[in-house]
Amino acid sequence: MNTFGNIFRLTSFGESHGKAIGGVIDGFPAGISIDLDFVQQELARRRPGQSAITTARKEADAVEFLSGIYEGVSTGCPIGFVIWNTNQHSNDYDNMKDVFRPSHADYTYTQKYGIRDHRGGGRSSARETISRVVGGALAKLALRQLGIRITAFTSQVGPYKLDKDYTAYDLSRIEENPVRCPDPEMARQMSDYILKIKGEGDTIGGVISCVVQGCPVGLGEPAFGKLHAALGNAMLSINAVKGFEYGQGFNNMEMKGSEQNDVFFNDHGHIGFRTNRSGGIQGGISNGQDIYFRVAFKPVATLLTEQPTVDIHGNETMLKARGRHDPCVLPRAVPIVEAMTAMTLLDYYLLDKTTHL
Repeated sequence: MNTFGNIFRLTSFGESHGKAIGGVIDGFPAGISIDLDFVQQELARRRPGQSAITTARKEADAVEFLSGIYEGVSTGCPIGFVIWNTNQHSNDYDNMKDVFRPSHADYTYTQKYGIRDHRGGGRSSARETISRVVGGALAKLALRQLGIRITAFTSQVGPYKLDKDYTAYDLSRIEENPVRCPDPEMARQMSDYILKIKGEGDTIGGVISCVVQGCPVGLGEPAFGKLHAALGNAMLSINAVKGFEYGQGFNNMEMKGSEQNDVFFNDHGHIGFRTNRSGGIQGGISNGQDIYFRVAFKPVATLLTEQPTVDIHGNETMLKARGRHDPCVLPRAVPIVEAMTAMTLLDYYLLDKTTHL
């Protein structure tokens, strides 16, 4: 299952310490202007080594397109691309070769395949998400023509969290701080906390919120292709994601239906909504309002402090990981959440077009 999507499809390949990460995108519409600077900018938001609160691994993450683009425009043919790995420190993982890291994919990969690439986690590494960001950047360029805008941001790190609705914040300020939080003071507290956790050799998780504006009515299928289910599937495929909720989610579940319902009204000849507790999706289909959801990320499993574990023979031992690891994935995961959202929406837009003659 290395392919994502129905009509718009991304097939990715590569491992953390292999020669390259890359992919092939099929079903991308022809005639879309490809802004290469924008694609590279999206990769820069995800790349390692961008601040003191991320991994120290240094990678340019420069994408090289191999096909499907001619004179700056998509041709409708498969778009092949590659990002070369240039800064692997594989020796950092020698002490993990025969040991299972707690809560990581080491044990399950070994049991399923009988073999694993221990260098940086191999295919289970979050470095695999580079290909998703490339696919998401291209999808964003196509969605621009439809007036669809996607904005994700860090809304919680450990105990530090935003306490207001997304509409209360200036989302244009997200890139002003390394945590990618729209509240400058909360961003400072989050950053200080991540640095504290990093100094302890530990890790911390949190929540990324995402808002989609300008989505047309009608995206999503009635039964097994609900839009929120597709978004949930996309988010839960991201490394370290443990939860997904859209609209009110688990909040305000003590409210009655009469309090929860999004009431209709006549808005100068158009049908409008008094509220948006549904999160822009009703019956699995977009209703034209903002789509908003939250994605919960667990703390990174690889710690720089000793943990008890077992080796491949079942012998109990202690492991202290070496290498360069994120103390918190949230800042670099923001563009990944946006990318998966963009690919899902473009795919479902193209699916919706097939239902009309």
